[in-house]
Amino acid sequence: MSFKTNDVEQLSLFDSFLNLTAREQKALENSWAKVFAEEVFPKIDEKPFAVLYSDKASRPNTPVNVIIGACIIKELFDYSDDELVEGLMLDLRLQYALHTTSFTEQPLSDKTLSRFRRRCYDYEQTHGVDLYKAAIQNYNKEIAKMMELDGKIRRMDSLMINSNMRMLARSELIYSCISRLVTYIHSVKPEMLPETLLHYAQPNDFNKVFYHERSSTLEERMEQFLKDAETLYDITKTGFEDVSEYELFIRCFSEQSIVEQGKRRWITKEDNLGNSTMLLNPTDPEATYRRKAGKEYRGYVANVEETVGKNGSVVTSYEYKSNIHSDSQFIKEHLEALPKQEENTSMIVDGAYYSEEAETMAAEKNIELLPTALTAKKNRRDVSGFEMDEEKTKVIKCPAGNTPRSCCYKKSNDEFKITFDRDVCANCPHKEQCHAKIFKNIARVLITKKSLIRLALEERMSSETYNLYRRIRNGVETIPSILRRNYHLEKLPRGKQRGRFFFGSKIAALNFRKLFHYVKGSSNYAENPLLA
Repeated sequence: MSFKTNDVEQLSLFDSFLNLTAREQKALENSWAKVFAEEVFPKIDEKPFAVLYSDKASRPNTPVNVIIGACIIKELFDYSDDELVEGLMLDLRLQYALHTTSFTEQPLSDKTLSRFRRRCYDYEQTHGVDLYKAAIQNYNKEIAKMMELDGKIRRMDSLMINSNMRMLARSELIYSCISRLVTYIHSVKPEMLPETLLHYAQPNDFNKVFYHERSSTLEERMEQFLKDAETLYDITKTGFEDVSEYELFIRCFSEQSIVEQGKRRWITKEDNLGNSTMLLNPTDPEATYRRKAGKEYRGYVANVEETVGKNGSVVTSYEYKSNIHSDSQFIKEHLEALPKQEENTSMIVDGAYYSEEAETMAAEKNIELLPTALTAKKNRRDVSGFEMDEEKTKVIKCPAGNTPRSCCYKKSNDEFKITFDRDVCANCPHKEQCHAKIFKNIARVLITKKSLIRLALEERMSSETYNLYRRIRNGVETIPSILRRNYHLEKLPRGKQRGRFFFGSKIAALNFRKLFHYVKGSSNYAENPLLA
């Protein structure tokens, strides 16, 4: 299949749009389809996707801008693939939005979307480039331009996304991994399987093992699984290295068991070998475990950056990772990828994103990092009044306004060792606050650099201007609830790559809805002097 761009076509004599009455044409032009057709569709860049197709003369591809536009509309109305294909054939609004009213036959079939996704997945796995994400983020930036959002103020938030998989008990997990590999071997080399393992390949064996054989205890069942797993391990040592079922079996077997004094056994809580990356379900091997804010999550985490202005907000950037990826990792990776900003930019985040390292990285990119809360514990002692130099390498003044005799910073414990003349501190009214140790000739004060940085932040955060930034930050909290309620995050396909593809489409749909309300003048935005 060769690549061909889809140039925007003019209406033809046979265009279905021309068959509408004046009233019907007016209704169509007042619908969402008009905004999509004129503002969104022309901004979809097809050219980067040429690498997915052959450069030899052959049957041309389905227009890429139609496919990407269809992926966005699919999430906009929560269509399935089949419903979308049917809708494009029967609904003139979809045809109008995707510039296909002149087509004698609509270009999408039941396999068009799945084949396009597969091409994108395969290309990313081979070249490490996510073409679809790049296209969606370019689309997001175009919408921001249309809404006249200059990007000077941005906000960031993350959201946990549980995998659409069944939560398995440990015994069910081990059984499933054994059963999947046995079933595969049974389909290609059944003669390899000993009789003791054959039942795993039977369709109803799971129910028999777990629900019908009530005479066996869990301990007995686990002991039998161990024997069967060892047998399976012995017969699959060679020839199965590239089989996914084998990889999952080996992963599960190695994570759930250990060899002790030459004998293998299942691990116990006392072994303390469990971690967040252990296999949870073979149907979604990339899903990870995380406990956050007292809740348990199994799956992934998304991070969104939203550009904010007087005309509203648009999600301009997003990431989709295993849920053990922290907010501090997200902000550092995001800042590394950003070019230096031409104008002063504010990035509003919550405390989990903030660190001194992140603040330094942001400053290098002409970005002011503004945390609206701090996650670390408050200072145990009062360090107000101490001042650092601009480089934050030494303390230059104490609360009484005195200059230190010397100041040395020790990175290993993040501590300033500050000395003064004895007489300076001995009679100072601040000596109890400073916890100064008085010696024969000198006085010494120990203060952590982190405490001074935190104090400066706390003072800055108490200002009225900062409260305005905090109000702006609160708006990003609506994104997770909107995505869950209107775009059904619980239905995301399993797997990090597939989940990221669909999540990007949902973000694009969310942004289009924002654009539509902006164009129609039906948006309501909270007033804030910083956005004026």
